[in-house]
Amino acid sequence: MTKVITDEKLIDEVLERGVKQIFPDRESFKKVLMSGKRIKLYCGYDPTAKSLHLGNAISINKLRQFQKLGHEVIFLVGDFTGMIGDPTDKSAARKKLTREEALANSENYKKQASAYLNFSGDNPAKILHNSQWSDPLTFKDLIEISSNFTVQKMITRNMFQKRLEEGKPIYLHEFLYPVAQGYDSVAMDVDLEIGGNDQMFNMLAGRDLMKALKNKEKYVMTIKLMEDESGKKMGKTEGNVVNLNETPENMFGQIMAWSDGLIAPGFELCTNIPIEEVNNIRESLRNPKNNPRDFKMKLAFEITKINHGEKEAKKAQEYFVKTIQKKEMPEKVPSIEASIEASIEEVMVKAGLAKSNSDAKRKISQGGVEISGKKITDIKTKIIPAMNGQILKVGKNKFIKIKIL
Repeated sequence: MTKVITDEKLIDEVLERGVKQIFPDRESFKKVLMSGKRIKLYCGYDPTAKSLHLGNAISINKLRQFQKLGHEVIFLVGDFTGMIGDPTDKSAARKKLTREEALANSENYKKQASAYLNFSGDNPAKILHNSQWSDPLTFKDLIEISSNFTVQKMITRNMFQKRLEEGKPIYLHEFLYPVAQGYDSVAMDVDLEIGGNDQMFNMLAGRDLMKALKNKEKYVMTIKLMEDESGKKMGKTEGNVVNLNETPENMFGQIMAWSDGLIAPGFELCTNIPIEEVNNIRESLRNPKNNPRDFKMKLAFEITKINHGEKEAKKAQEYFVKTIQKKEMPEKVPSIEASIEASIEEVMVKAGLAKSNSDAKRKISQGGVEISGKKITDIKTKIIPAMNGQILKVGKNKFIKIKIL
């Protein structure tokens, strides 16, 4: 029998650190935790990409905190809801996934989440897929479940109102997303759902459904999003998302490229250092005598350590100092085979230095690509014999040696 920890100080930190809101209220939920009851909680992750990212890791880390208190944690893969597409904050309908795409994307999620959660031992986290209970639902079941929601409530969502004003379509299946997510809570019979603050509508839909179908209270905890003091968020639009499948060197370097305003939130949301130390760092950052870079270096180390281990984090820090701060060439540079007349963009994609040909062209046009110190400006540049053995550099810290076939 797993022991549930009821230490008030530990519970208070779990309820406060990185938490935006608790529904219906913090006080009643704290009483449940203090009572010694072992609760069941979850957070869902739609497999919209092949890797989880640090934004996902914030909620996974919160799951970890509950697991350490002895509670039952579920990491839910939304292989069913991913096929609908979450409309949250979307100005247009999200791309729907096939089941094959959803499963392929989520293949490594458990491995990545294992940096935070224990999936074995005395109190193992469970990994479930919501297709397990959503696939068998009939059309009759869907009508019954949907009858607990009103169109008026769905249409009040901000992004739907904005689309109406702009004359953009709202598809019926987008209304079904919070219904499907809400049914997850019912199917798993959970006591708590955790998610980003942008998921509040969907999570509260699950709370309403639990009351209607099971006459049970389900608590909802919304987590702060990674954003600086001006409200600028970490995200794909800003180009500062860090995927959990990044190499230690890339992860460290990408965090070092964050704006200074993300340092304090990063320590609070993405690390496990004591909250007292986080508050001291926040205060120190306000002192103009302190260099934010030093704190950011510690932040990059802490996050890389969680995901790759302390040894790899130290190597990544040394690599960053040498190649970025001191602008030295790393001792070991991997090589890539390239044929004469192959385009630079093709070589970049093959070497993993660009996600696609269009991404490679963008990096070249922005001046972020060099060969042996000479900037490449023409996107049509081809591989020539003179490039054999030369170093292709992309961005600040990605290097590859060209080996001509």
